[in-house]
This record gives sequence, C-alpha cells and structure tokens, in this order.
Amino acid sequence: MPEKTAKPAAKASAAKPAAAAKVAPKTAAPKPAVAPKAAAAVAPKAAAKPAAAAPRVEEPKKVVTQRQGFKANEFVVYPAHGVGQILAIEEQEIAGAKLELFVINFMKDKMTLRVPTAKVANVGMRKLSEPALVKKALETLKGRARVKRTMWSRRAQEYEAKINSGDIVAIAEVVRDLYRSESQPEQSYSERQLYEAALDRLSREIAVVQHSTETEAIKEIEGQLAKSPRRGAKAESAEGDAEGDADGEDMDSDGDDTAVEDEAA
Repeated sequence: MPEKTAKPAAKASAAKPAAAAKVAPKTAAPKPAVAPKAAAAVAPKAAAKPAAAAPRVEEPKKVVTQRQGFKANEFVVYPAHGVGQILAIEEQEIAGAKLELFVINFMKDKMTLRVPTAKVANVGMRKLSEPALVKKALETLKGRARVKRTMWSRRAQEYEAKINSGDIVAIAEVVRDLYRSESQPEQSYSERQLYEAALDRLSREIAVVQHSTETEAIKEIEGQLAKSPRRGAKAESAEGDAEGDADGEDMDSDGDDTAVEDEAA
C-alpha cells in the first residue's frame, strides 16, 4: 500500500515543473522582442532631421552695370521714343536661353522698354549728343525753312522719318520747316502733330544735355526760330494766291531760297 500512494505524488511533482517551464518563456520573451523594434524605428528618424534642416546656399547674382558702352542710370536716345534712362541691365531666360537686356524708362511717356544689349546698334540707340552738336542743331533753327512743293503725304513721311531717325540735327530741320509765327498762316492738324512731336524730341534732349528743364529748352528753341528769316507781307500775299493740297500742303515763302523738288510722275 505505501508504494501505490507514492506514484501519484511523483506524477504531481513532475507536472508542476513542466507547467512552470511553459509559463516562464511567455512572460520573458516579449520584452527583448519589442526593444529592438522600437530602437530600429526611432534611429532613422533621428538621423533624417539634420539632412532636412541643412540650409541651401545660393550663389549671389552678379550685378551688371555696363554693356556695349552704356551704363546703368545713363540717359540715352532711342530713335523711336526719344530720350530715356537706363534703369538697369538685367538677365532673363527666354525659351531656355539667357538674354541680357537694357531696362529703359521713358518717364514722360510712362513707359518701360527692354532692349537686348546685343541689338542696340541695330535699333540705333545712342548716347546723348555732345554740346557742340546741340549747338549745331540750335544754329539750324535760325536757317531758312526749306519746304518741298510735293504732295503733303509724301513730305509727312519724310518728316516722320527724320523725327524717328534719332538725329538731333534732322529733328531740328523738321522744327524749322514746320514752325509758324503769329504772322504766318496756321498749320493744318497733321502739320501741327508733326511739329509738336519734333519739338518734344528736340527739347527733351537739349534739356538733359544742358541740365535744364524742358520749358527752358523750348524757350531757347523758340528764341532761335524767331531769329530765322520769316515770311514777309509780300510772301504772305503770294502764299495766299497759292492753293495747297487737300491735306494742307504748306508753301514756302522764302521765294528763291526755297528748295523745290517736283514730284516724279
């Protein structure tokens, strides 16, 4: 009998260690498994922050102040618009190609023009006239008006070409030829428009060269025009007998001194 009771006790004692062995791995195994995952997840984020925060250094742009003999802030003459000032020389990318441009401001016209630096010679952009050339233009105003007896439409084209040539002496010739004193017949509308355009171009350049105002420049121009040989009573009577064309053709009263050119048939 004592032997029968000892066997169950041995079985019970042998089963307890096995149960303890099964429970121990379940509680101890998760801890080391979680720690590596957390460390692996945190490490890349910490390493990525310095790369994103690194500042990008941009190279400073070079400021161009001179090209083709023209400088920034310099006054120039653009034939089609007259006197303007170069505000800057900037670089732009157009159609994938870099292009340098003069930024020219025409204050009176409230206009800004951009001209490629490589094409200033083609468009006729030039520096301001020298004082000696300005003096020559003023002397031109004192000469006799030379008006061709051709159709007004043809002469108007010639005047426009002179105005847009950018040549200060040629512009002075237009002012001289289209000027009318109080004792002379009034100008037609188209004549007046061309006269004012030529006077504006001439006065603006003279004002900038002489460091004066446009009002003072216009007074000087008109003073020179007053010294020129104007039409007298005899010429006016002869002019009254002459018939102009429908557009207001003006006839020169200087008689023999007039440059006459017959229009080709």
